[in-house]
Amino acid sequence: MNDHRSVSIVMIEDDEGHARLIEKNIRRAGILNDIQHFTDGHSALDYLYNSPHGPALNGPALVLLDLNLPDMSGTDILARIKGEGSLKRTPVVVLTTTDDKVEIQRCYDLGCNVYITKPVNYENFAQAIRQLGLFLSVIQVPEIEA
Repeated sequence: MNDHRSVSIVMIEDDEGHARLIEKNIRRAGILNDIQHFTDGHSALDYLYNSPHGPALNGPALVLLDLNLPDMSGTDILARIKGEGSLKRTPVVVLTTTDDKVEIQRCYDLGCNVYITKPVNYENFAQAIRQLGLFLSVIQVPEIEA
């Protein structure tokens, strides 16, 4: 494996309109990283953990996570990513319509890095993504030992 691995962005968002808007905002922020889009939690988790191209086997990622998914709760996905193994240092940005303070606190307690309420304020979103991108570009991601 080479030392300079591009960070892939994994977007878990079931609303196609929101997904297009998020991707447009990422591109407007000058971020050209590959974006893998999933509309449900099961296929996203399968990619994250089992795909030969997925982050668990292939290096760092940034996860953009909607909490309201058709097949499972985004907080369950967040708890799995942050709670176990190879992905627990993966930055997770929660993007959701829920502005309930208890839910926001729960997400931070589970380990989310940024919580953004939709509709997304473009400047706040771009700044958060840039900061995480900067963070990812300077941090050394340890190799996973087999």
